[in-house]
Amino acid sequence: MFHTDGAFCGFAVDDLDAARHFYGDTLGLEVEVLDDSGFLALHLASGGRVLVYGKPHHEPASFTVLNFPVDDVEAAVDDLRARGVQTKIYDDADFPTDSRGIMREGGPLIAWFRDPAGNVLAVLEG
Repeated sequence: MFHTDGAFCGFAVDDLDAARHFYGDTLGLEVEVLDDSGFLALHLASGGRVLVYGKPHHEPASFTVLNFPVDDVEAAVDDLRARGVQTKIYDDADFPTDSRGIMREGGPLIAWFRDPAGNVLAVLEG
């Protein structure tokens, strides 16, 4: 019988080792290497889990695959930039952001960044 208990999302990357380093060492998430598959499981502080898998000929998602809610986007952007993460990834014609990549109009304060595979992630206030 179908049920939703334990549901989780996942996304592809082109380099599992680079993903493990970025999500574990750079962002500080708990990353588990799933021995039976070689996939990665990202364990989120909320209790959720995200599956990360390698895909030949990977093309980055053109949408945000993982959002990190934060109390203070400004502080989160400062922290990410100190870790070497670029947060200004969009041309202002696409999304009007300030020099640090923070969009201040049309919704919550939000800043996007990319993982090593080019997938889009975000920090958003609220």
